[in-house]
Amino acid sequence: MRIAELSRESGVPIPTIKYYLREGLIPAGERTSPNQAQYDARHLRRLRLIRALIDVGGVPVAGIRELLDSIDAKGENLHNALGTATHATLAAAEQGPPTPSQARAGIELDALMAERDWDSDSARARQMVINALATFFDLGEDDLAVLLPVYADAAALVAEAEVGLVSSRSDVDSAVEGAVIGTVIGEQVWAGLRRLAQEHYSNKINTTGPDEGRDDRP
Repeated sequence: MRIAELSRESGVPIPTIKYYLREGLIPAGERTSPNQAQYDARHLRRLRLIRALIDVGGVPVAGIRELLDSIDAKGENLHNALGTATHATLAAAEQGPPTPSQARAGIELDALMAERDWDSDSARARQMVINALATFFDLGEDDLAVLLPVYADAAALVAEAEVGLVSSRSDVDSAVEGAVIGTVIGEQVWAGLRRLAQEHYSNKINTTGPDEGRDDRP
C-alpha cells in the first residue's frame, strides 16, 4: 500500500507518518521510485502501536523510541523490558534532600517492601509512590496513607498475573512486546476499573448507608 492508504487504514495523518519515518519510529517502506514507497501490514501495526502508546497510554513521543527499541531488540529479556517501560513512562526521580513528608513516606514504603520481600530497584516508581504518600501527609490525609498495604496487595495480585501471562508466551520477543504494551496500556485499565469500583461502592453506601446491617446491641 502507498502512504495515502496507510494513512487511511491507520487513521494517522500523512504528515505524522512522515515525521515518524524521519525519526525512525517506523521502518522505511520499499522504494518503488525516487518519490514513492510501498508499505505493508508491519507498518500498519507499528503505526497503531505508536498511536495506542500515545493516545491510550499517555506516553510522550520522547518515550516512544525507548519503548520501541526495547520491543525491537532481539533477545531482550522480560525483566529489562519491564524496566524500560517504567523508565519511559515515569518522570525522573527528584533530586535533592527529601522533605520531612517524603522522608516519612520513604520509611513507610521501605518497610512495606521489606516486609513483603519485594526486590525492585526502580528509583522512578519508588519516587512516584513516595511523592504521593508525602502529599497525603502534607494535606493532612494520613488515613488515606494507611491504605498503602491494601494498594500493595492489589498491585501484587495484578503484577503477578501480568508477568505470569506474558512470560508464558513461547516466543521471547512476543513476551517482551506484551510486557511493554501490558505495562503501558494496562495502567489505563487499572485506573478505569478502580474508578468504576469506587462508583459502585460509593453508590452502595449511598443506597444502604454505611451502618446498615450493623448490630449495635451491647
